Amino acid sequence: MDRMTAMETFVTVVDAGSFSAAARRLKLGQPAVSKSIAQLEEHLGARLLLRSTRGLAPTDAGQRFYEHARRAIDEADQAEQAARESSDGLSGRLRIGAAVTFARLHVLPALKSFLDQHPKLSVDIILDDRSIDLLEQGVDVALRMGTLDDSTMTARRILRGRRLVVGTPSYFADAGIPKTPADLSRHQAIVYSLRGGGESWSFSRDDGTEVSVAVSGRVSVSAAEGMRTAVLTHMGLAVASEWMFSPELADGTVRAVLTEWTLPPIDVWAVFPSGRMATTKARAFVAFVEHLFDGHGGRSEADPTSTSID
Repeated sequence: MDRMTAMETFVTVVDAGSFSAAARRLKLGQPAVSKSIAQLEEHLGARLLLRSTRGLAPTDAGQRFYEHARRAIDEADQAEQAARESSDGLSGRLRIGAAVTFARLHVLPALKSFLDQHPKLSVDIILDDRSIDLLEQGVDVALRMGTLDDSTMTARRILRGRRLVVGTPSYFADAGIPKTPADLSRHQAIVYSLRGGGESWSFSRDDGTEVSVAVSGRVSVSAAEGMRTAVLTHMGLAVASEWMFSPELADGTVRAVLTEWTLPPIDVWAVFPSGRMATTKARAFVAFVEHLFDGHGGRSEADPTSTSID
């Protein structure tokens, strides 16, 4: 029995939740996966998995073995990668998850420079505003926005951005310009239904005044691209990250109002799969994204802490 291969097979079975799913990931037959786990259990003299009609779950011994095996595999991968990179630089494939609009506006236009720096590296980018399962999708690092709700993952804040009330000059010409947060109740609001959105907008001011306003509108969207389109076609105003409309704010296509008031900021996080060390490739990509915002007032102050979030 190849001990490292057996550990990798076991870890994949636990991550996948079944022998058949693990077999697909490993590109093996299901009998081969089952045999490998049986041999491993015999070698250790312990039962590692509980099998039921609902699937597989590790026993107490299996969970402890999983945690140590995961670390051993990650450290072995890191050692191999470090050896390769010492002579060849970054290489292989990096799998990235990112919100659609953030990637389209800021990451993808600059990606060529990152690839030019690392000519032996390839990237897969999964564009999705939802929180995908990083382990299931094989993602090395994901860029996520707002408050994170999975406390098992390791995350690092790489950007803190302002949020603004925005609309087009054409919309404001028709509906009027709000002078106070209370005026927003008389406007058509484009409501963002994912994290950080909703129909209650909270404002504060330097003098300590705080106010929360209930808004409403005929359009609610579940993706940032939908919000952008609704605002740019003059359907209403919205609360949005400054980076979401940065090109239009710069050229005047979109205007920010109530700028003397402050909305809660929005964070951009680099999120790594739970139980795994961040790869050198993933760390290099995160540093690249941070560099994109250097000098633009959006990057968070030095915040190197990797932490379980929320």
